[in-house]
Amino acid sequence: MKILVGYDGSNSAKDALALAKQHAAAFNAKVFVVASLMGGSATHATEVEHANENLEFARSLLEEADVPCEAKLLVRGMSPGEDLIDFAKEQSVDEIIIGIKRRSKVGKLLFGSNAQYVIVKAPCPVVTVK
Repeated sequence: MKILVGYDGSNSAKDALALAKQHAAAFNAKVFVVASLMGGSATHATEVEHANENLEFARSLLEEADVPCEAKLLVRGMSPGEDLIDFAKEQSVDEIIIGIKRRSKVGKLLFGSNAQYVIVKAPCPVVTVK
């Protein structure tokens, strides 16, 4: 089994990582911890460095629990939602776990929702964590 966790270092992402650790132990699964940045002029070097630090933290947390994992930073010019879906298809992922933030309906309308995109377009079951 393969589990994908969308990880940005937020509290909800840390909760998603903890759930992925439980699922991986229960189902003898490999976990892909993935962060996505737009790239180009939209992404600064400090964002890349911060994302790599977050991924290293997540990877070390899973390795301490003897959970097989891979940490990936995707910079492919797509929104995080699109990136996660494409990666899930490329790796034949069986489950996606993402943290969600509370946002008003107007906030979702104005800024879009990567979580909503993942839930609607995913090729496999999606678990959301608040």
